[in-house]
Amino acid sequence: MATIRQRKRGVWEVRVFVGRDGEGKPVQVSRTVRGGKKDAERVAAELAVVPPHQAGRQTVADLLDAWRELKNGGWAPYTRRDHASRSERIKEDRIAKVMLSRLQVADVDRWITRLRTGGTGEGSVRNQLQTLRSALQQAVRWGWIPQNPAALATYDRPKRSPRGVMSQDEVRRVLEAASELSQMAPIAIRLAAVTGARRSELAALRWQDLVGDELTIDSSITVVRERDGNEVRSILRDDPTKGGDARHLTLDPDTIALLEPLRAERERFAPWMFSDTESPPAPDRIGYWWRQSRAAAGIAPSWRLHDLRHWSATWALGAGYELATVAGRLGHSDASTTLRVYAHAQSHRDVDLAQSLGDALRS
Repeated sequence: MATIRQRKRGVWEVRVFVGRDGEGKPVQVSRTVRGGKKDAERVAAELAVVPPHQAGRQTVADLLDAWRELKNGGWAPYTRRDHASRSERIKEDRIAKVMLSRLQVADVDRWITRLRTGGTGEGSVRNQLQTLRSALQQAVRWGWIPQNPAALATYDRPKRSPRGVMSQDEVRRVLEAASELSQMAPIAIRLAAVTGARRSELAALRWQDLVGDELTIDSSITVVRERDGNEVRSILRDDPTKGGDARHLTLDPDTIALLEPLRAERERFAPWMFSDTESPPAPDRIGYWWRQSRAAAGIAPSWRLHDLRHWSATWALGAGYELATVAGRLGHSDASTTLRVYAHAQSHRDVDLAQSLGDALRS
C-alpha cells in the first residue's frame, strides 16, 4: 500500500508498506520524487512490485524477470517478444548469476567481449545490451543499485558501410521470375516494393483492407512458439503493426489491375490475400516466394525481401518526394527515423540540388 504526499510544488514523498520486520512491526520505504503527481504514482507502483529491501538477494536474471513483469502490460507485442528473447539470451551467460550488488562495469565489458568472441552478430550484441541497460536502469529507480553499470560499459559500434540498394532492373527481374512461381507470389512481392510493407504486414493483409485503390495496413502476423512438453508449437497471431498505427496507402493502377482478378477468384473462399484457407498465412510463406524468385532471377543471394522496403524508400526520396510522405508510407511515426536510415538517398538529391543552384547563378 502506498501513500503519496506533496511536500512542496513539484516535490512528492512516496511511502510504501513492504512487510513486517522480525518483531512484526510494519516496514516502510520512502522516496522523494521530483515532477508531477503521475511521476510519484509511477514510482509508488514500481516500489510496490518488488520492494527495495529485497535487492541484496537479486541476481541479474532475477532483475530481468521482475523488469519484464512490470513492463509487459504496457509493451507492444513486438516489444514483449524482443525483450523476452533477448533476456533469455542474456540468461545463457554467466553474467545472469551475478548478484546485482556486486555487478561492476567490468563484468558488463567482459560479457560483451564474450558475446563477440562467441560469434554473436553485432546487431544482437547491441540489442542485448539495450535490454540489459533498460533493466538495470529500472533497478536504479527501484533503489536496488546506485548506478547503471551497463550505461557506463564500453561499447564501440563498429564502423560499417551503408547497405546497398537493389537496382530497378533487379526488382523487375524478381517480379518476372515470381510470375512463374505462383499466382500470388508476384503480387505479394510487388506490394512489398510499392508499399514498403514488411513481410509480417503482407501476411496480415485481408481483402477488406483494399477499398478502391486505397490499401490499409493496420496489423501484422506474429509467430508465437509455445512449448508443450517436448514439443514446440507455432501459433500465428494477428497483432498490431510494429509502429502500432494504421496507414492508408494509394496503389498504382498496374498493381490494382493485378489484384482485381485474384480478388474475384479467391475472396469468397479465403479472407486473407495470400492464404488458401480461413487462417492467415505464415510470414515465411512470403519469404519462401522471395527466395525462390530471387534464385530464379539470378540476383545476389544477399538481397532480402526487406530490401524491397529499402528500395521503395530510397527511390521515393531520390525522386524528390517529401520526407514526411515517405515516412508515413513506411509507417515511421517519427520522420527522423526515415532520415537516419535513408540518409544516403537524401545525399543523391544533394547532387541535383548543387547542380540546380549552380544553374541558377550561371549568367
